Amino acid sequence: MADVGKWYKNLAFRKKVFLSHLAVSLIPVVILGIFCYLQTRRLLIQREREVLRETLEQSVLRMDSSLAMYQHVMQNLVWDENIRQALEVQYQDNLEMYRAYRDVIDPAVRQMKLFYPQIQSLTIYSSNETLYPHGDILRRIEEAPQPEKAYQDYRIHWKADEQGVLELYCRIYGREKAKPNVVYIELDYKEVFGWLSGLFENNYGIMIANGGASPAYSFAVSEKEGSAWGLTLKELSCGAECLEDYVLEKREIPANGWKIYLYRPLNTVSSSAISITFLIVGAVGICLIIIFMVSVLLAKCVVQPLVRLIQNIDQIEGENLQVVVKEESKDEIGHLIQSFSRMMERLNTLVNEVYKSRISQQEYEMKALQAQINPHFLYNSLSLINWKAIMADQLEISEMSQLLSTFYRTTLNKGKSVTTVKGEWDNTSSYIRIQSIMHSGKFQVEQQAEESMMKYEMLNLILQPLVENAIGHGLDHKEGKGEKKLWVLGREDGDCLEFEVRDNGCGMSPKEMEEALNAGSKGYGMQNVHYRIRLYYGAEYGLKIESRTGEGTRVVVRIPKRLAGEP
Repeated sequence: MADVGKWYKNLAFRKKVFLSHLAVSLIPVVILGIFCYLQTRRLLIQREREVLRETLEQSVLRMDSSLAMYQHVMQNLVWDENIRQALEVQYQDNLEMYRAYRDVIDPAVRQMKLFYPQIQSLTIYSSNETLYPHGDILRRIEEAPQPEKAYQDYRIHWKADEQGVLELYCRIYGREKAKPNVVYIELDYKEVFGWLSGLFENNYGIMIANGGASPAYSFAVSEKEGSAWGLTLKELSCGAECLEDYVLEKREIPANGWKIYLYRPLNTVSSSAISITFLIVGAVGICLIIIFMVSVLLAKCVVQPLVRLIQNIDQIEGENLQVVVKEESKDEIGHLIQSFSRMMERLNTLVNEVYKSRISQQEYEMKALQAQINPHFLYNSLSLINWKAIMADQLEISEMSQLLSTFYRTTLNKGKSVTTVKGEWDNTSSYIRIQSIMHSGKFQVEQQAEESMMKYEMLNLILQPLVENAIGHGLDHKEGKGEKKLWVLGREDGDCLEFEVRDNGCGMSPKEMEEALNAGSKGYGMQNVHYRIRLYYGAEYGLKIESRTGEGTRVVVRIPKRLAGEP
């Protein structure tokens, strides 16, 4: 070490500057190359996660919409009062039975199969011993695929496996609990799940877990044509911490609680970074050559720019990515500094784009929901249905079409996310009336709001999701006897507006109530409404939930008063 120090002291000053400049320049350039490589790889992985997350969100939205549609089909059948009466009547002669087949059961089943081509078969299994089997539309309960004990509750059950089976069944609501009547629907497996095989061109896998030992659906494709691979359900259930070599996203389908996994191997990201890696290595190599040449010829002139460059790199290492490196000289070191400045600008642009995509995600989801319906086609169709119903003296059908027209007109709101309190109130009232008709008036409604608050402005689609939760998750699951009732109230409170949606349904447990507003809650419901309100109005506004199991749930919405045009 002493010999090296003595040798350095005996060198000419120019060589000292040259060696010092070379050492000082070499270290930051190497660090910069490693930093750029790591940052680029990190950003690519982050981008891949964002793409995977957005793709999965859209897939869950589409799958949930599809499964919810078939659940609505099932609900329409199990709540149909005419079907229930036809199945519970004790028939005395074949003529009376034939009329039940002709006027009630056959039209209901064939109408559903006609409107929904994905339904491969729809069968009603009846416990009525006086009702003869009727083709594949009506069979005895003894022939049902599940044992009779599986039909004790009135929930919709799903059954699916990789063998191409996709079924749902539910017990028909009836007065005689000891004698179940069950509706079985078999769906086209490929039509429901087939589109999931085209999310990416290659190197990805997707799996839908239904809570059983085997998945409901799985698909995996590699980069090599004709080859296949994939992770097991056990590996996916372990989570991302057990799969370090994969990018994994997991979501729950709100319609039936199934979990959907989407994953890609990290080597897919690495392969896309190879060209960038070569570019970085090449750039670093060129920079080293330039540094060597400039160090020999212009050692004294190079020292000061390098000092400034090192200072800027130190700031970047301190996570200050807004550093702007400027150099007026046109030599190689100036070129190096200018290239570094452009690279940092691109890096800042990429980071900003990622954050902006997160902020605008809620707006994209809202627009995606509204874009699913063609307004002109819908309104023209409903107008035609209304006219046909009036001509046929079918006033209830006419009322339903008018309610649907009002509901979707106020829901779409010409693509705007803000409406008036009156518009939101009309939208909710139409939805409640539609649900009342669909439920054959089996729940009571009390609506009351102060007239003075109708002039104010509010976000669109705030009350309707809460009413949907109250009916679907509260009143529909209320057990025992007693009147089912829904309250929708509105009032002014100083500088704020308060809305209350309350039901006397099944209520929620403390754990369910605690998780209702978390990011993992189900569907476009309370969590999404709460998040939209806080994002638009501020963190001091949003939802407040009170609930007790078996007694009901109360949700209060609080927003500030704003007239149209106010910021």
